[in-house]
Amino acid sequence: MATTEGNPFLTMHRFRPLTLLAALSGAAALGVALPSLVQAQVPAAQVRALNLARNTAVTQNGGLGVYRPQPCMFETSAGGGSCLISNNADGFTFLFLGGKPGWPENNSPATTETEILVAPDGTAVEQVIYNGAPR
Repeated sequence: MATTEGNPFLTMHRFRPLTLLAALSGAAALGVALPSLVQAQVPAAQVRALNLARNTAVTQNGGLGVYRPQPCMFETSAGGGSCLISNNADGFTFLFLGGKPGWPENNSPATTETEILVAPDGTAVEQVIYNGAPR
């Protein structure tokens, strides 16, 4: 008589039908759930544009020791999220608030509003449209 030890194919036949059904059901459920977990990739140019816009605002407003941009400017996986107001042939336009370090966390008012247009490839600031008191 053949032994099932060491033979994965023969060992597999020893599974109880309910165990096999549960395993297959779980795999099917994962197969359905996985596509919803996959997020769209943000283009590299958009991430570059976001980083450049944020760093430009930080520099123009005195550095990180005295200024922090709105949290959406750190959302690289979302390409700037709500701070990105336009993405077209002219480039990426970001509009965001800023203030003293900790301002969003401690509910302090923003002291600065910045609007910046970055080139479509994300490598150059085309224009600082506005950088001043919140409008």
